[in-house]
Amino acid sequence: MSWVKIAASRQCAPDLRGAAFSDSRFTAMSGLNPQQREAIHYLDGPLLVLAGAGSGKTRVITQKIAYLVQDCGFQPRNVAAITFTNKAAKEMQERIGKLLSRSTAEELQISTFHSLGVRILREEARVLGYKPRFSIFDSADCAGIIGDLAKTVDKATLRRLQAIISNWKNALVTPEAARHLASNEHEALAAAAYLSYEATLKAYQAMDFDDLIGLPVKLFGEHPEVTEKWQNRLRYLLVDEYQDTNACQYQLLKLLTGVRAQFTAVGDDDQAIYGWRGADIDNLKKLPAEFPALKVIKLEQNYRSTVRILKAANNVIAHNEKLFDKKLWSELGHGDPISVTACKDSEAEAEGVVMKLQAHRFEQRGKFRDYAILYRSNHQARLLETQLRNQKIPYLLSGGQSFFDKAEIKDITAYLRLLANEDDDPAFIRAVTTPKRGIGAATLQVLGTYAGERHVSLFHALFEEGFAHRVQPRQLEPLLEFGHFINRIQSRATREPAQQVLPDLLKAIDYETFLYDHEEERTAQTRWANVCEFSNWLNGKGEEEGKTLIDLTQSIALINMLDKQNGDDVDAVQLSTLHAAKGLEYKHVFLVGIEEGILPHRESLDPAKIEEERRLMYVGITRAQRSLHLSYCERRKQARELIPSEPSRFIAEMGKEDIRFSGGKQAAEPDKATGSARLDALKAMLAGNKR
Repeated sequence: MSWVKIAASRQCAPDLRGAAFSDSRFTAMSGLNPQQREAIHYLDGPLLVLAGAGSGKTRVITQKIAYLVQDCGFQPRNVAAITFTNKAAKEMQERIGKLLSRSTAEELQISTFHSLGVRILREEARVLGYKPRFSIFDSADCAGIIGDLAKTVDKATLRRLQAIISNWKNALVTPEAARHLASNEHEALAAAAYLSYEATLKAYQAMDFDDLIGLPVKLFGEHPEVTEKWQNRLRYLLVDEYQDTNACQYQLLKLLTGVRAQFTAVGDDDQAIYGWRGADIDNLKKLPAEFPALKVIKLEQNYRSTVRILKAANNVIAHNEKLFDKKLWSELGHGDPISVTACKDSEAEAEGVVMKLQAHRFEQRGKFRDYAILYRSNHQARLLETQLRNQKIPYLLSGGQSFFDKAEIKDITAYLRLLANEDDDPAFIRAVTTPKRGIGAATLQVLGTYAGERHVSLFHALFEEGFAHRVQPRQLEPLLEFGHFINRIQSRATREPAQQVLPDLLKAIDYETFLYDHEEERTAQTRWANVCEFSNWLNGKGEEEGKTLIDLTQSIALINMLDKQNGDDVDAVQLSTLHAAKGLEYKHVFLVGIEEGILPHRESLDPAKIEEERRLMYVGITRAQRSLHLSYCERRKQARELIPSEPSRFIAEMGKEDIRFSGGKQAAEPDKATGSARLDALKAMLAGNKR
């Protein structure tokens, strides 16, 4: 018997009255259903918790962490909870902080897969031939390398090549194997670049996002002593959203848990919607086969939605082949019927949805944040945004590009980051190659290799005599020129006002000319205007606050971080893709564009992909707590033509019993007039109540 099982049998009696439980914890535990309690207390081996939408899975995870620490003798530093997003990790950290002392909660290892990978790699970097302060390249940095190798600047091609290489990495496909797997022109091009891409990253002492999981898997596979060290450090693992794991993440989980297999995986096969980015639903199928002692507990009670909403969701998902039988149920009452509206075209749909939302809000006396409008693809948001702005309704758009994420702004901030921190290798790579200054990839590879051997930054390495002996004078000269330029600007940036230094920096690198040489005139104008706006903003802020350019660089990082926050506290309608809405909930949900060719998508009509599209519909339905409204168009504009469209097959699959249909060719206009009159009446009523 393992020490964990001994601990479980001797110390983990699930007595809610025990001294180990705080008052807050007692209250939380007393509200659990039998299945949730069983999932929390089970420690006799690997556990899969099939947690349906709205079934309280986060509560189960956090309560189990508290149970492991307070009642089962686990040290907090030996317990790890792995999520897929920083937001989910933060929420989990906050919840566990209410159950355990602050100091105890801070010792827990709660992070994303990628954050855990970074922590492992920082500590074990030298074993893999990296310096501990290796760089992590973002998508734009990686695209630049792939573009150079594939000799293309076409953005669509680059995105496709990146996706192919990323999927290979996540599936643990080596560059050598990729050459044999390539089955079309794009895959052949990606395979040809893959090996050199990996070598370039290694030479730069850099990793991409996929490496943060792939390299720990390689590390553990090749170094058993390192594996054992981390297995002893992370004694119990809890994995959230397990259905979204890819092959690489699955291997990492197996290697970390080892023969003890002390883990709880929480997931839902009905919400597996990320196959397009490498998530593998087969990981759920593998668990019972690879872990014969696996215990499966189903959480089927839904605490989010009304009976009608859940019935529609169950009806839809029942058309998929099931890995595990599961049926959600609720004690929240039947609720309102689901509405399905046919609209004559996309403009009428956007206008009708916004009008209906506004009327519903007045009727319910609700807030804007209670409402979400969800869609299959980002382009569907444009008309909705126009209508919301016309009606002066505040909204938040998920997935929109931040100003600071624009390529031209990232180019300039790379220089600023390097001025603030000479050891910022990704900033160095971007700055030294943008604009081009006669420094080729081969020279940078030599520099990266030398810096890795010396365990110094790329910037410091270029000044060392040892590096000078490895390259030709013609290769060294532009590097030294760049290094001296940075040093001169850096000296000024620490003592002179920002409004004096930044214009000189932009002039010195001749960024405007670079844009016009590499972009179409209209694009170059837009991008240069963004740079000028950024420069003017920084200059104004520097003058107003008396800050140097170095000081302002920190402000940029903070503003960018805040810009990416989700705006939970803002009273605004949420616009989001269905993929981005997963894990969230809203009192009232509008699903738009529920048509054949959109949902299911026209490129997802083979049986396997149809099942994922159906799961996406299921996710959309189960975001709703109190009311659900669907709409589709009878005609939709493609190019300059109006093409007839059909309602999605998923509408029929919901069943007719709890649905109220409206609209269509004859009823579209009367419905619009009726809705407008209803809204006016409600406004008048509310105005009268205020008197």
